Amino acid sequence: MDDRPAPQRTIVQRGLYYDELEVGARYLHRPGRTVTEADNVLFTTLTMNAQPLHLDAAWAAEQPFGERLVNSMFTLATLVGASVAQLTLGTTVANLGFEQVAFPHPLFHGDTLYSETTVAAKRPSASRPGQGIVTFDHTGRNQRGEVVATARRSALMWFSDAHPDDRGRPGS
Repeated sequence: MDDRPAPQRTIVQRGLYYDELEVGARYLHRPGRTVTEADNVLFTTLTMNAQPLHLDAAWAAEQPFGERLVNSMFTLATLVGASVAQLTLGTTVANLGFEQVAFPHPLFHGDTLYSETTVAAKRPSASRPGQGIVTFDHTGRNQRGEVVATARRSALMWFSDAHPDDRGRPGS
């Protein structure tokens, strides 16, 4: 008699394939991300952005918002990054581009960014069999529900039956 437990099903975390994405579906990405001063200063200096609105508290205090603003590129990167685990992790071929990026309200140190994505459109690729182009509309809101960022993104996505399998990868 064999006392070993029966093998259990293995589940690999991934995003959704092209054929699993539904136009009009809205995805809420949780948890939110509370932005710290360290996040803002590190990102701003890593990207060589010398804008005093992000780095100089005394100078920014005299500007219209009265305090430092979170770097808008950090806001955009975090907005899109929050969607990856739920939507595109391992199922995207390439990011194709961004358009209609806007920052209608500033994000400040201590604000929490909540991200959501709506699938705006999708179509099979005419030149890449097994892949399709998906248009995502990303929206970021602070803890008060104010929209702080929006962006439309196009990505090239795998169809589930065309994606290379995981054989030969460690742990598979």
